[in-house]
This record gives sequence, C-alpha cells and structure tokens, in this order.
Amino acid sequence: MYRNLLQDLLAWKQSARRKPLVLDGARQTGKTWLLKEFARQSYEGLVYLNFDEDRKLRQFFTGDTLKPARIIADLQIYLQREIRPQQDLIVMDEVQECGEAVHALKYFCEEANEYHVAAAGSLLGLHLAAAPSFPVGKVNFLRLYPMTFLEFLEAVGATRLAARLQEDHGFEPLPDPFHVELTGHLRRYYFVGGMPEAVAQYVKDQNFTEIRTIHREIMGSYIRDFAKHAPHADIPRLLHIWDAIPSQLAQENKKFVFAQVRPGARARDYESALRWLQNAGLIHRALAIQKPELPLAGRADPQHFKVYLLDVGLLGALAGITSTALTAGAELFTGYKGAFVENFVAQELVAAGHPLFFWKREQSIAEVDFLLEIENQVYPLEVKAGINPKSKSLHSFDVSYHPPRLLRTTLLNTRLDGRIANVPLYAVASWQRRLSASNLPAQLP
Repeated sequence: MYRNLLQDLLAWKQSARRKPLVLDGARQTGKTWLLKEFARQSYEGLVYLNFDEDRKLRQFFTGDTLKPARIIADLQIYLQREIRPQQDLIVMDEVQECGEAVHALKYFCEEANEYHVAAAGSLLGLHLAAAPSFPVGKVNFLRLYPMTFLEFLEAVGATRLAARLQEDHGFEPLPDPFHVELTGHLRRYYFVGGMPEAVAQYVKDQNFTEIRTIHREIMGSYIRDFAKHAPHADIPRLLHIWDAIPSQLAQENKKFVFAQVRPGARARDYESALRWLQNAGLIHRALAIQKPELPLAGRADPQHFKVYLLDVGLLGALAGITSTALTAGAELFTGYKGAFVENFVAQELVAAGHPLFFWKREQSIAEVDFLLEIENQVYPLEVKAGINPKSKSLHSFDVSYHPPRLLRTTLLNTRLDGRIANVPLYAVASWQRRLSASNLPAQLP
C-alpha cells in the first residue's frame, strides 16, 4: 500500500537539516506501518522500539544522563544486535509512554545526529502539547492523515488513472471515460474513506458490511481513548461533540453551534474538549473570516468555526449510513445536505497542506465554503455536491473583493466558466498545482 509521505520521509533522510523525526497523526492512520515500510525501502536495517509492548525499554531512558552513547550501548546489549549509524532506522513507537525518550531526542540531535531516529505514537499530539521538556527546535515534524483519494486510487489498482490525474496542470477537461471512472471511485471512497484498514478490506473483497464494522471498531478505540487519556471533566463533553458532528454538518449553515450539542451548552465549557479532539487529530476546525486579507490566519475568528471529522468514511459510520447507500448512485453525493462532500474536501485540503478557513459575510447569509491562500493571493472555493454550478455567495465574494479567480469544485468535469474555474471533486487537492501552472487571465475573452 503506497503512501505519499514515503517521499517526504526519503527527503528527510537525505536532508542536510535532518534531525530526529516526530511522526504525528491520529490513531490507526498507519504510522507504524509507514515507518517500517520506509526502513525496508531505504535502510539496511530497522531497530524497532515499542514502549508499550516492551516496558523494559523505558529503563534505558532513565537515570542521571540521557547521553545517546550510553543509550545506544545499553540497547545493543539488550537487543543483542549492533545499531549502525546511517544504516539502521531507529523507530521509537508509542513514544508517549516514555517522556524521557521524547526528551532524549534533543540529545540525539545535538550529540549523535549520525543515528537516524523516528518517533511515533498514539495521541502523540496530546502528549507533546502537554510535555514540559519537549525538545523544541531539535526535531523535524511530519503528520500522517488518512489515505487521500489519490492514495486510494493507487491502493485499488487504478495507478495509471491516478498518474493521469496528477499530470493535469491546467483546466482542460479529462476524457469522459476517465471522468466517469474517477467519479465512480470517488463515490466508493465516500463510503470506504481513507483509514488504511478499511481500504485494505475494500481491496481484499469489497465487503462493505465488514468495512463498516472496521469503522465502528476504530471509533470504539477513539472513545476508549476519551476515557483513558482525556481529563475526567471533559469526557462527557467529548462524547457530546463527537456524536453531534454529523448533525452539525447536516445543517444548511454548518457553523458549529454549541446549543445544538447540548441545551444550554456554552463555548467556554467545551473549548478544552474541542482542543483535545483537535490535538488528537480526530477533527479539523475551519475558522471564519469576514475580511479576506493576507495572512488569513491573522483575520480568523476563533469563536466562529466549522468542525469536520478526520475521515469521511468514519463520518458515514457515525451518521449511520449503511452499505446500501452505495446503490443510490449520485444520491450519496447530494444527500445529507452536502455533509459528505464538504467533509471530503476539508480532509483533502488539510492533507494537501491548506489551513481551513471559510468566508462569512457579517449579518448576511452569504458564505463561501473555503478560502485558499496560494502564492500570496486569496481564492474563494465553493463546494457543490452535484452538477449545479450556480453560486450566489461566490459572486457576492467576487463583487466585494475581486480575487484573481473564483474556484468551484463539483461533479462536473474540469472547465472554465468566465471567471470561475471548476475542477471535479476528485481533483480538489490540485488547486495549488493548477493555479501555479496555468497563468490564466482573470477573465476568458
């Protein structure tokens, strides 16, 4: 199973600025598999340390000194093998179980950077946020998300179709047979999602009932994490927010409303629970912006936001969508008031490196789903579940702010319509590449 982050890991290995690596990401997104596969492809050997499975390992990171020379010497005796600089990848898995191992990354950077060290773990984002001795500036970071749609295409054997999609740099439409096939894959991705175990099950036998079982098991593990790792006072609030996400996204106005989570709920009571879910990698927050000026982060209103789940497949399971929805064809795209489509777009944008913002005009119903900051320009992006391209909000934004282009993603093929550039939903992650390469005029003649 191919993951795009393998290329980032190889770049990390070859970088002159390489430091110990911290690989972050939600539980069950495939961090352990990825690091082992990276070691298999790019190193002569793997030194795998799992601090949860083998609790004796913690003893080698205690004492008066965390000098790498001493740690390596002790580990070689314990593991009965040589640990070779540059030739072996040292993987510290479930590293959150040993805070001193996290702290030791600083000394591997300063005193023994010839050793290639990568750390990963469940809920690592939470532990790093709270760690008083985290080695700031002494590590490199990478984040792993659920499999993107392109990675899904690779997994299901549509490698040439994925390559063809990545070759597109402008706004010429794809041949209709390719467009139809990609739309079919997208419809199935909406159900399967990008969690590696669910994708592997789909590749194996396309047993959609079993895939939903996998989704429920993954969500069960998240809920157990609530009980095990979250502050006691936040546990019921985490469950309230988690259960409310589908209904919040089903609203015409998808702004997160606390009163709909629980009657009488107030933002300040739920903020820490929201932050916990975000640090755990389980949700994404899109912040509202009224005046879209650069940098967008400086204009964001943290009190007004939308919440998306990390994976569209898990969203379907949480909403109780059964495998029979697959027979509904296009209804799966337009049903649930666009919740699946918008959640899909959000997770594709996040994986492509775009922070999530949306435009909301003050005291107006005008709203644009996402704002993208590309090459020092702000572009509004409207998301449509079907093939209806009309958008009053997009034109309202244009009248007020005159962006270089108006962006839209629908089930329509790639096309230009005056100032509006449309790409199909399955290509929504390609905006950076297309806008950088196209050099289009603001208006077609």
